[in-house]
Amino acid sequence: MTRTFVFLPAFALLAASLAACGHNMEQRAATGAAAGLVVAGPVGAAVGAGVGAVVNEVEEEKAE
Repeated sequence: MTRTFVFLPAFALLAASLAACGHNMEQRAATGAAAGLVVAGPVGAAVGAGVGAVVNEVEEEKAE
């Protein structure tokens, strides 16, 4: 149980970095959902998809 809590921040960082992968909103949301699913199950998939969508909006604003 203790090891899970030790590696959880590393998995969260990995999920956040994977959410930035992709060229459009659908790809970023899908990679975020996949990473979230691996880290935290169905709830993580929903959060990861949301993070991917937010990353997409930020990238679009930077490009303008």
